Amino acid sequence: MFHGLKRRTLLASTAALLAWPGRVFAQTPAGAVRTYGLSLVGELALPEGFAHFPYVDPNAPKGGEVAAAVVGSFDSFNPFIVRGTPAGGSAQIYDTLTVPSSDEPEASYAHLAAYIEIAADHRSVAFELRPEARFHDGKPVTAEDVVWTFETLRDKGRPLYRQYYADVDHVVAETPARVVFHFRTSENRELAQIIGELPILPKHWWEGRDFAAPLTDPPLGSGPYRIGRFELGRTLVLERVADYWAETLPTAIGLHNFGTIRTEYYRDATVALEAFKAGQVDYRLENSAKNWATAYDFPAVEKGLVKKRSFTRHLPTGMQGFGMNLRRKLFADRNVRAALVEMFDFEWMNKNLFYGTYTRTASYFSSSDYASSGLPEGDELALLAPYRDKLPPEVFTAPFSLPVTDGSGNNRDALRRALGLLKQAGWNIVDRKLVNAAGEAFSFEILLDQPAFERIALPYVQAMERLGMQVRVRTVDPSQYQQLMDKFDYDMTVVAFGQSDSPGNEQADFWGCKSAAMEGSMNLMGICDPVVDAMVAQVLAAKDHKQLITATRALDRVLLSGQYLVPQFHSELVNIAYWDRFGIPPQPVRVGVDVNSWWVDAARAAVTDAARNSAPK
Repeated sequence: MFHGLKRRTLLASTAALLAWPGRVFAQTPAGAVRTYGLSLVGELALPEGFAHFPYVDPNAPKGGEVAAAVVGSFDSFNPFIVRGTPAGGSAQIYDTLTVPSSDEPEASYAHLAAYIEIAADHRSVAFELRPEARFHDGKPVTAEDVVWTFETLRDKGRPLYRQYYADVDHVVAETPARVVFHFRTSENRELAQIIGELPILPKHWWEGRDFAAPLTDPPLGSGPYRIGRFELGRTLVLERVADYWAETLPTAIGLHNFGTIRTEYYRDATVALEAFKAGQVDYRLENSAKNWATAYDFPAVEKGLVKKRSFTRHLPTGMQGFGMNLRRKLFADRNVRAALVEMFDFEWMNKNLFYGTYTRTASYFSSSDYASSGLPEGDELALLAPYRDKLPPEVFTAPFSLPVTDGSGNNRDALRRALGLLKQAGWNIVDRKLVNAAGEAFSFEILLDQPAFERIALPYVQAMERLGMQVRVRTVDPSQYQQLMDKFDYDMTVVAFGQSDSPGNEQADFWGCKSAAMEGSMNLMGICDPVVDAMVAQVLAAKDHKQLITATRALDRVLLSGQYLVPQFHSELVNIAYWDRFGIPPQPVRVGVDVNSWWVDAARAAVTDAARNSAPK
């Protein structure tokens, strides 16, 4: 999930909503549908009036401190704009109109809103705000705040918001507690729930402030936490709001249990790991297979003070890879891009670097029904056939596949294929250097934001050097990296595109031609292809789940054929290590881990903290 549109939003379909009116919804006199929640994939799992989410402990105690670590820095508390590097937890101070369920695909429930009302013609959605909803200064959350937030994010926020909100024609505060969003079309199946995920900001607090500038004053929110002590670039402490207005709502019971959340920022991932080992950090999500296999053999683990657990994540795994910036002339030729794909030896890396724990990613929608396979047929073929002359022939004649090696590191066949592709693109080896007809060297840089990726990039660089390429690896700090990515000032880098159970409007931001030129967009590779745009349009126009699967598979097939990145790998496990001071609900969740449902167990914490305090410094 991309909460607050910083990641991937949960989506809604009015067509799907109207399919189950008997159990979940009530009809208003005007024929609109009034509901307490939204779902794209079927009936809501929880009935109206549910007590709490099933994966929480409603009696979980509140209080205690949890310490987390982030590699990077921050100089702003405004996560909604391009400028500045926002603090990682700064969005947690805001409430949203609806909130998602961590264990239910594509479902969200009314939170700031008491209910949601969808017009009979699907051309508008209304939210009736709860009268008890309050900002931290005690002032009510009003429809005027909702209108101001929407218009401000649309006009001054990151390009993502303009993409997501493009089908909203206008928004009106009909009463102090009722706000109505009017749509340009009835075809955007997910727009109601995208609007529901809108984080509501206080208009009165922002008056006189420049929203487009980095923010160093702690902002006002309405959520379960407020910003407490902080040191820019180093430490951020979130304090739980004692009189949180939503304390007894079913969407909040059993969640947000920590009294304070302290986040320490480190410039180096190795230092962050050592801080965890020393007990300065309480939990750590581990995304390095090497670390998970080798770095957790310290005494606290042996004594049972630190626990290692792997949770299965039942979500699409999306795509991660070495992305090529098509804004660079070097990567304009598809044959060049295909050659770079040939030279990545996943089998050797998985055996020698990753302890055999990863799976090669062969789809932009991996681990989901939306992943393409085999040859296009039926409705999918019908979508692609009009563009046959604009697509590589193999889209219709050969199933997509990635090169496979024997893992020995002797990748001669792939290098031979890569050289053939490069020659077709006008590149040849002269005096052991790959040059074009003008004598220009094949030279580029791989930009990274953490040294851990160097162990992946450097073997890849060695393979490319065997064909005479000149490739450099440059690692910068996360703040500089984010600035370079926002401006698309890179040649190649590691990119990751998360996906949800229902692909939708975010696909235009990922791959659309319009977003390719918008600074700060998620179209990191600069894809601008009319066939891609056409397939994205088909995804957005899908009337039902079957059509969505067909359109997304077609989009996947077109993206793969473009060879825009070098696919890497994925895992369906979430690995987390933590000091044994937490209470954790026993029921697993689809997202793997939801730390928001954990709490500090006083008895466990007393034992663990005593051991940490008595350890040699």
